[in-house]
Amino acid sequence: MLPGLEPEIEVKPKISNRQIAEVLSGIADLIEAQNGNPYRVQAYRNAARGVLELSESVIDILARNEEPTIPGVGERLRTRIRELAQSGTMTFQNGLCMPALPAGVRALMNIEHVGPYTAIRLYEELGIDSPEKLFRAAQQQRIRQLAGFGARSEERLKASALHILGKKTSHQPLGGAA
Repeated sequence: MLPGLEPEIEVKPKISNRQIAEVLSGIADLIEAQNGNPYRVQAYRNAARGVLELSESVIDILARNEEPTIPGVGERLRTRIRELAQSGTMTFQNGLCMPALPAGVRALMNIEHVGPYTAIRLYEELGIDSPEKLFRAAQQQRIRQLAGFGARSEERLKASALHILGKKTSHQPLGGAA
């Protein structure tokens, strides 16, 4: 065989306990943001803490065909941790956020620089549920009055909303006008 043409051995990246804990913590945050069951939120947070406290990697434990011993974690959550550790994804996570959120929040999440938490805060605290309302609120400097927002973040949101509004207006039919 010629040098450089050897078949490459595919090595799957090893997922660390910290990465698993971050995913579990992120799911807890999403459930909490959707006003989900507080016991479920706590279960995911406890699982994240438990994974971090393990003395060895979840991957190594699973390689021995053993279950990781995490106090207070049920079978369903252990299955999800196993799936995450072995495949790098968790089926449960797919589509978790979007269906449970109000339509106005989902509309805001289509705007650049607006994630689920920002969208929920804008929706609940200022009643913003569209790019138009976001642009108006930024023009009136109402967003910077919220805790955690400043003039720079308000300008960034205003520019993103304007970008979306520009797309909408450039594709509108002329209604027969030439």
